[in-house]
Amino acid sequence: MITIRNEVPADTGAREALLDAAMGEGRCRKTSQRLRDGRLPARGLSLIAENEEGEIVGTVRLWNVTAGPNRPSLLLGPLAVDPRCQSRGTGSLLMRLAIARAAELGHGSILLVGDAPYYGRFGFSAARTQRLRLPGPYEAHRFLALELRTDALAGAAGLVKPTGLRVPEPEPAEAGLREAA
Repeated sequence: MITIRNEVPADTGAREALLDAAMGEGRCRKTSQRLRDGRLPARGLSLIAENEEGEIVGTVRLWNVTAGPNRPSLLLGPLAVDPRCQSRGTGSLLMRLAIARAAELGHGSILLVGDAPYYGRFGFSAARTQRLRLPGPYEAHRFLALELRTDALAGAAGLVKPTGLRVPEPEPAEAGLREAA
C-alpha cells in the first residue's frame, strides 16, 4: 500500500537519492531546473509517496512561476517514482493529488515539460503554451499546460519566470563565532 504525505525537511536525502535513481545525473541540467534553482517549492505542494516499510518511493513538487507577465502559474516537477515501483500507479496517484491540491489552494494553472501521452491523461496539452517560452532549450511539443480555472492561460505569452520564496541564505560560520566571542 502506498501512502501520500507532505514532504518534510528530513526527506531531503532519500528524495535526492530517488531522483538520481529515477532520472539520472542529467536531471539538474534541464531547463525546468533553472526555474527551480534557488527557490522553495510552492507552499503545500511538495508530496512524498511512501511504501508500507516507510521508504520514499515517489515524489512530486510544484513551484511558483509566471506564465508571461503578471500571470501566476505553477511549474510541476520533477515527478519521480522509484524504478522498482514504476507501473503500479504511484505516479498517477501523486499527479492526481498534486492537481487537486493546487486547485484547492486557488491556483489557476500548471505548466510542465514532459511526455505528452503520459500527462495528457491528466488534462495537460500544448494548446496553451504556444505563445510561452522557457529560459533555455526544450522541445516545444513537450511544454504542456493544464488550466485549473477556465481561461487561466487565455492570452498567456512571454517568458516563464520563477517567483515565490527564495531558499534562505545560510548564515556564515564566522558570524556565529564572532558573536560568541
